[in-house]
Amino acid sequence: MCARERGWSTVDEPVKRPSVNPLDKLSRLTRRGGAIRLTRLNDRQFTAVSAGLGLVLAAGVVLAAGPWDSGQRKAELDRAVAASRTGGADHGSAVESGPEPAPSAPPVLAALTATVDNAAPGSRTAPDGAADALRTVLGPLLKDPALGTRPAAVVIDTASGERLYAKGAGTPMTPASTVKIATTVAALSALGPEHRIATTVRATADHRTLTLVGGGDPTLDRAALRALATTTARALKDKGVTRTRLTYDTSRYSGPARHPIGPNENIAPLSALMTDEGRLDKSDSGPAPRTDDPAGDTARAFARLLHDAGITTAPAPKPGRAPAASRQLAEHRSAPLSALVERALTNSDNDIAEALARQTALAAGEPADFAGSRRAVTDRLKKLRLPLTGAVLADGSGLNREDKVTAGLLAGLLARAADPDHPELRPVLTGLPVAGFSGTLSDRYTGKSRGTGLIRAKTGTLTGVNTLAGTVVDRRGRLLAFAFLASGTTSPADAQSALDELATALAAGAH
Repeated sequence: MCARERGWSTVDEPVKRPSVNPLDKLSRLTRRGGAIRLTRLNDRQFTAVSAGLGLVLAAGVVLAAGPWDSGQRKAELDRAVAASRTGGADHGSAVESGPEPAPSAPPVLAALTATVDNAAPGSRTAPDGAADALRTVLGPLLKDPALGTRPAAVVIDTASGERLYAKGAGTPMTPASTVKIATTVAALSALGPEHRIATTVRATADHRTLTLVGGGDPTLDRAALRALATTTARALKDKGVTRTRLTYDTSRYSGPARHPIGPNENIAPLSALMTDEGRLDKSDSGPAPRTDDPAGDTARAFARLLHDAGITTAPAPKPGRAPAASRQLAEHRSAPLSALVERALTNSDNDIAEALARQTALAAGEPADFAGSRRAVTDRLKKLRLPLTGAVLADGSGLNREDKVTAGLLAGLLARAADPDHPELRPVLTGLPVAGFSGTLSDRYTGKSRGTGLIRAKTGTLTGVNTLAGTVVDRRGRLLAFAFLASGTTSPADAQSALDELATALAAGAH
């Protein structure tokens, strides 16, 4: 199921939804004040046991899936999170019981707790022996014709920061949706994992004019909108007001509302005010029919909810900025940024990714448009000492073919997210889809694949472009960050299989 625009595909692999997940025993999941609360393994523990878990998962465990906003989480969220509290969720203590650590646990734990200098990941080359071993394994696989012309590859040992393998590491290529890794790293670095995006209702001094003010939260849903209306109605009635005028403010964003790709089922018009990502069906991920007016639709829905709560609004809602002297009557705050990042990466959510790029721009004092987002994200990655030569971050989602990154940058981003000095970036790792079980990898690495459950990676797919970047624990217990980019591909299925073979080879390990 691929949407097409101007003759080319614009969407990652569709997300399939398997049924049950015995690994839920690793997590206690509750809802507190609209935020998802988890008790789960930290990412170091997860890394240590992932090899052993993979053997169990490969035997036939099926992931429970479902709407993120209903409180159901995917497998990787049940099994991995930062050692320290990251994001707004209260992760609590470790699980009461769990599988014994795999034999590779000691070297993995030692690697992740080691002190690594803050040089650009991959700036140092591994000893010849290690590089030769990976060349022997990966070299033949990279010659697969399914990978098109001149594929690029980089593998980094996250503990040492050493580059274990490189081919075309500095060649800028179209990343497709793997550019979301850059977007999410920048957002977490700029704002922190606990940041939440606010949607507010403000009123003039006489309470005769209300303004619904969008903050840029694409995940605002009808339940949150109803809560805003209920709180607003109560405040107005306390002042003896039952009739008012409603306006809506989208001024937090600037620039064109349409992504350069044009009208498309993979992304709604970009607005600081929208409900359910502008989706016109009941889906929460993947392509869907989208409204042409997300802000207007949201304001009109809010007016109806106010009416239900006993407040009449007339005439129909109109665009307008909240007066400087207005006072706040109600507020809804999004899930923490850590959860938005995980959702954006697992489901390859374009709307959230573009919102995160704009939030990064706002944090940097830049206009919240494509140009401002590009400058802000690039500057934030520069501060993280990442290799940006040749990088063009034209959008936050990867739908724009003008995006260019190198394999060295993508692998470096993941290695930086694993750096003990940057725990704020850990949701990038916990948000990566799990091979064979979640998100855009739910229908890959199935059957007897040796990579099932062991590989976590972000996918990227446009017509003629296939990419894969993520992490894997090899048989030596090393946590490896990898990036594989292919262009000029003619068969998406064959290219994906070839990329999966490359990642699986890393999981198998080179001796």
